[in-house]
Amino acid sequence: MSTDTEDAPRFDRVDWEAYAGRRTPRCSLNTALFALTVAPVLALAGYDWLVVDQRETALGALGRDANLDGLFEALGLDFGVTMVDYVFAITLLLFLWYLVLPLYQQPRITGYYWRRFKRNRPAIVSLGWLVVVFVGGLVGPLLLSAPEQNVLAGHQPPVGLSIAETTVPQCVGPVVNERCQGTWQYPLGTTRGGLGVFKSVVYGMTVSLKIAFITTTIVAGVGVVVGTVSAYAGGWVDEIAMRGVDVVLSFPTLLFFLLILYVYGAGLGMFIVVFSLFGWGGTARYVRSKALSVSEEEFVKAGKMSGASTRWIVRHHVVPNTASSIITQLTLLIPGFLLAEAQLAFLGLGDAGISSWGQLIAAGRSDLAFAPWIVLTPGIVLFLTILAFNFLGDALLDAIDPAATTEAER
Repeated sequence: MSTDTEDAPRFDRVDWEAYAGRRTPRCSLNTALFALTVAPVLALAGYDWLVVDQRETALGALGRDANLDGLFEALGLDFGVTMVDYVFAITLLLFLWYLVLPLYQQPRITGYYWRRFKRNRPAIVSLGWLVVVFVGGLVGPLLLSAPEQNVLAGHQPPVGLSIAETTVPQCVGPVVNERCQGTWQYPLGTTRGGLGVFKSVVYGMTVSLKIAFITTTIVAGVGVVVGTVSAYAGGWVDEIAMRGVDVVLSFPTLLFFLLILYVYGAGLGMFIVVFSLFGWGGTARYVRSKALSVSEEEFVKAGKMSGASTRWIVRHHVVPNTASSIITQLTLLIPGFLLAEAQLAFLGLGDAGISSWGQLIAAGRSDLAFAPWIVLTPGIVLFLTILAFNFLGDALLDAIDPAATTEAER
């Protein structure tokens, strides 16, 4: 029996993407939802930047305000909208459609990882605390007005505590035995200038969320691209990329930030940009090491032998198999950014126009002797948040570590 061997398909010559009906790239559901929801945000940001700012410049001499914040004031939202807020909204959409939705789309894998994760009790408590911070940072500014200065209400004690009446300009709560008692108007007390500590802590959650989400997104994006390309390409590409990483890791970020501070002034956006652009080196090196090990796996070699393109292998094999380790590494990176902002604010180098935890700690450092709640409250919240991220990162590493998976659990 004769066969036409010349026309018979060979395994290494099959166009598997075409065979699977993927000759032309198709948009996934996640990408479609992200594009659909991010379009209004980008349109609003573009209008605010290109149209509103120009109108404000033109009408400023007439004393008229053409601010987009009027829309939010009409909706009862008492906060200004900046470009950092728009970028924050975009990162939240990325988090929703590319991290939360995939967990829902793959319930079996999600359930498996959750069973492994919940064995770590401290991690469960840490996750609960981070949910509180997340919800408080998102919903708090919608429900609470921004903290305002009220000198006459300075140094009010928290509920359940008291302070000498002579220490406060005016006692808002009751006075018992010549001591000013705390009141629910200021449940966590006030600063010297009369800022409510509770409102400042809640608004500080929003600032911490912006730092965590935006900085992590930039670091992850740059680090994953550089690390993956460096590992898979090898040769002179790897050499140049790793020397660039060495430069980034050895660059004095603090000194550069001080230079930017001197030229442009302090700002949350500037802090995020500087520490993001010089914080991806460690992630890139970590991703490279993981990608190198994945590139040597048999399924990657099989993909190469079957004629799959480099782009297809990197996208469908290398990046997905390093993603879990990247997520764990990023959760351990966020506390460093939060601490950096708090340290700069404590030294008076932060953005004085925001209600961050670092700013609140700095505001109470001279009043520790008689008003310790000003420092202790944001300090404890910052400590618990950083500790929660560390516990969460360790638990995620244990939960998604393939080496720790037993045959019985598969």
